[in-house]
Amino acid sequence: MVHLVYCDNAGKSGEREIDKVVAGKKTMVLRGAAGRKIPHSRVFEGETLYFMEKGTALISATAKVKAVQNYVKLTEEEIVNIFTNNQDKLNLTLKQQERLHKKCLCLVEFEDVQTIVPNLEFDHQGNMDDWLIIEKIEDVVVGSSIPYNYEKSRF
Repeated sequence: MVHLVYCDNAGKSGEREIDKVVAGKKTMVLRGAAGRKIPHSRVFEGETLYFMEKGTALISATAKVKAVQNYVKLTEEEIVNIFTNNQDKLNLTLKQQERLHKKCLCLVEFEDVQTIVPNLEFDHQGNMDDWLIIEKIEDVVVGSSIPYNYEKSRF
């Protein structure tokens, strides 16, 4: 499987998340929710990540999954410890830490980041989430996309 990861746009924080990924300042992505949510327990070492910035239609980088940490029913202290122990890889702003402070976390460390030139054009469909699990990236690229199948996103 391959994974399409939406990165936050810069907003008021200044530096774009996709720029942090490409520059090597961010080597881990985090998804948090009140309960298990994609990609929790559905992304594995060796799989491929593709990155795009929210609000754009361009897939601009790729990387390999190095390690995955999945957590459920975390206490407040455990959440803080996970953020603290992984901040050098996550490179989160305080606002992001507050927003992602959830009892269920999935941390995905990656390596071998490469930019995609020219960027791939993303074929957005209906109610897609901010993390897609697909067979191959061509399934969501303009000119070769297929209707998105939510079967791979169910627990």
